[in-house]
Amino acid sequence: MSDTKLYTIIYVVLFVFATVQVAVEFAGVLEPETYMIGLTAIMILSLIKAVLVAGYYQHLRFEPRGLTYLMLGGLAGVIALTTAAAYSIT
Repeated sequence: MSDTKLYTIIYVVLFVFATVQVAVEFAGVLEPETYMIGLTAIMILSLIKAVLVAGYYQHLRFEPRGLTYLMLGGLAGVIALTTAAAYSIT
Protein backbone atom coordinates (compact mmCIF):
# COMPACT_ATOMS: atom_id res chain seq x y z
CA MET A 1 0.00 0.00 0.00
CA SER A 2 1.38 3.39 -0.89
CA ASP A 3 2.15 5.91 1.82
CA THR A 4 -0.39 8.38 0.47
CA LYS A 5 -3.17 5.81 0.55
CA LEU A 6 -2.24 4.67 4.07
CA TYR A 7 -2.13 8.24 5.41
CA THR A 8 -5.45 9.03 3.75
CA ILE A 9 -7.09 6.03 5.40
CA ILE A 10 -5.68 7.03 8.78
CA TYR A 11 -6.88 10.60 8.25
CA VAL A 12 -10.40 9.37 7.50
CA VAL A 13 -10.39 7.16 10.60
CA LEU A 14 -9.23 10.09 12.75
CA PHE A 15 -11.93 12.31 11.22
CA VAL A 16 -14.64 9.71 11.93
CA PHE A 17 -13.47 9.28 15.54
CA ALA A 18 -13.48 13.05 16.07
CA THR A 19 -16.99 13.23 14.63
CA VAL A 20 -18.16 10.45 16.94
CA GLN A 21 -16.67 12.31 19.91
CA VAL A 22 -18.63 15.45 19.00
CA ALA A 23 -21.77 13.38 18.50
CA VAL A 24 -21.35 11.87 21.97
CA GLU A 25 -21.12 15.35 23.47
CA PHE A 26 -24.15 16.68 21.59
CA ALA A 27 -26.22 13.54 22.27
CA GLY A 28 -26.40 14.46 25.93
CA VAL A 29 -24.41 11.44 27.08
CA LEU A 30 -22.40 13.72 29.34
CA GLU A 31 -25.41 14.39 31.56
CA PRO A 32 -24.95 13.48 35.26
CA GLU A 33 -26.77 10.12 34.93
CA THR A 34 -24.66 8.82 32.05
CA TYR A 35 -21.49 10.82 32.58
CA MET A 36 -19.16 7.84 33.04
CA ILE A 37 -20.36 6.16 29.84
CA GLY A 38 -19.77 9.31 27.80
CA LEU A 39 -16.44 10.01 29.46
CA THR A 40 -15.27 6.44 28.85
CA ALA A 41 -16.28 6.58 25.19
CA ILE A 42 -14.49 9.88 24.64
CA MET A 43 -11.36 8.73 26.47
CA ILE A 44 -11.14 5.48 24.48
CA LEU A 45 -11.58 7.31 21.18
CA SER A 46 -8.95 9.88 22.24
CA LEU A 47 -6.50 7.13 23.14
CA ILE A 48 -6.97 5.42 19.78
CA LYS A 49 -6.50 8.73 17.97
CA ALA A 50 -3.33 9.50 19.95
CA VAL A 51 -1.85 6.08 19.14
CA LEU A 52 -2.61 6.51 15.43
CA VAL A 53 -1.08 9.99 15.31
CA ALA A 54 2.04 8.96 17.25
CA GLY A 55 2.43 5.71 15.35
CA TYR A 56 2.01 6.95 11.82
CA TYR A 57 2.19 10.74 11.53
CA GLN A 58 5.06 11.02 14.00
CA HIS A 59 6.59 7.82 12.57
CA LEU A 60 6.96 6.19 15.98
CA ARG A 61 5.91 2.88 14.44
CA PHE A 62 9.12 2.82 12.42
CA GLU A 63 11.47 3.87 15.23
CA PRO A 64 13.51 1.53 17.47
CA ARG A 65 11.54 -0.12 20.28
CA GLY A 66 13.54 1.74 22.93
CA LEU A 67 12.11 5.05 21.76
CA THR A 68 8.60 3.60 21.88
CA TYR A 69 9.15 2.47 25.46
CA LEU A 70 10.47 5.92 26.35
CA MET A 71 7.28 7.49 24.97
CA LEU A 72 5.13 4.98 26.87
CA GLY A 73 7.02 5.84 30.07
CA GLY A 74 6.28 9.51 29.49
CA LEU A 75 2.62 8.69 28.92
CA ALA A 76 2.51 6.71 32.17
CA GLY A 77 4.01 9.70 33.98
CA VAL A 78 1.40 12.06 32.53
CA ILE A 79 -1.42 9.72 33.54
CA ALA A 80 -0.01 9.39 37.07
CA LEU A 81 0.35 13.16 37.49
CA THR A 82 -3.12 13.82 36.07
CA THR A 83 -4.65 11.26 38.43
CA ALA A 84 -2.82 12.77 41.39
CA ALA A 85 -3.95 16.27 40.42
CA ALA A 86 -7.55 15.08 40.12
CA TYR A 87 -7.47 13.74 43.67
CA SER A 88 -5.95 16.93 45.02
CA ILE A 89 -8.72 19.05 43.47
CA THR A 90 -11.62 17.10 44.97
